[in-house]
Amino acid sequence: MGTPTKSTATRLELPEPQVIWVGNKTILRNFAEYPKLLRRDAEKILMFLAKELATAASIDGERAIFIGRKEKQSFTVLLNRYMRDYVLCPVCGSPDTRVEKVKRLQFLLCEACGAKSSLKST
Repeated sequence: MGTPTKSTATRLELPEPQVIWVGNKTILRNFAEYPKLLRRDAEKILMFLAKELATAASIDGERAIFIGRKEKQSFTVLLNRYMRDYVLCPVCGSPDTRVEKVKRLQFLLCEACGAKSSLKST
């Protein structure tokens, strides 16, 4: 497998997470931007973040609310990891991919090079 080139991998720039804290809750104010940009289901992204942060989370309009105080850097790292593992093609590095479910398996299909790669279960 080839490694993504810098030009294709950086074509998709994630916005900086806008994090605020209210009491014991962390609010990701610009959460709605990520599903649109990554072309993925908002619930799947939220589930990934909640699992990785080991906390409960919910969507409230354009924002996501997480229980506990989480740092902005944590969201940056996790969203980049999500993009690397579930969005970017491992062959050509293109973000032009979609997820296809066959029985209980999920595959990442690249619309740029046609590669089909298995995904980790989320």
